[in-house]
Amino acid sequence: MIREDGFECVFSVVRRHLFRWSEIKGVNKVTTPQNLNPAKRPRRQDWDGELCENGSFYFAKKHLIEGGCLQGGKVIYYEMRAERSVDIDIDIDWPIAEQRVLRYGYFGKEPLKEVKLLVCNIDGCLTNGHIYLSEDQKEIISYDVRDAVGISLLKKRGVQVWLISERCSKTISAMKLDCEVIVSVTHKLRVVEDWINKMSLSWKEVAYLGNEESDVDCLKKAGMSGVPADACATAQKAAGYICKSNGGRGAIREFAEHIFLLMEKVNSQERKLNDLKN
Repeated sequence: MIREDGFECVFSVVRRHLFRWSEIKGVNKVTTPQNLNPAKRPRRQDWDGELCENGSFYFAKKHLIEGGCLQGGKVIYYEMRAERSVDIDIDIDWPIAEQRVLRYGYFGKEPLKEVKLLVCNIDGCLTNGHIYLSEDQKEIISYDVRDAVGISLLKKRGVQVWLISERCSKTISAMKLDCEVIVSVTHKLRVVEDWINKMSLSWKEVAYLGNEESDVDCLKKAGMSGVPADACATAQKAAGYICKSNGGRGAIREFAEHIFLLMEKVNSQERKLNDLKN
């Protein structure tokens, strides 16, 4: 707007549908309407509303900023959609903002694609990373039933689930989760790229849940990436979504719900495109 249309400042606004009344100050005073006629009071949903600054951004040319003013000269606004505008003033606003991000989050400039494959690191994601030994030195690991349900729900939605591990363990291979389990993987990126090529998929159609530095390359390339709450710092920085749940404690189920939200967004966009075509 500034570079192409010659405006000197641009700021963000959001449309509010609120009827305003004057504040009562003093004794025996009455309030008066400020933006409506009570005798012809419209329904809020039939009213165009008002544009209000929401403080998300202000862009201005250098001479305005140096003069201590962010708005002046040739001014224009950018109207944000209401669902993308959240004021964070008190603690209770944070969970509201978080849910907005989950529901309407930004997933990049490229068109969204439906997830066709979830690749999940076993150690630290499906399990909590602990290994127990029985008296006869047999290895015992555990996983959360909620995660098994999450895997089942993904498969019902047409998402293939592949589990991957750097370790060689008969216990892991014996897991009965009705999905592919690959062990003794020394280079995860190469293995996953090989799968993607064989399945004729793109990285945009892949979701990846990891927790270690060895997962970082895959996390960066996947269309949707996530880590458990207790993942290493390097993995957290590379991921697009950080679960509230720890590994082996429901992280896969939580990430599955996040995938479903994205798939709903994809389907919604497809419906809108079809409506426009028709």
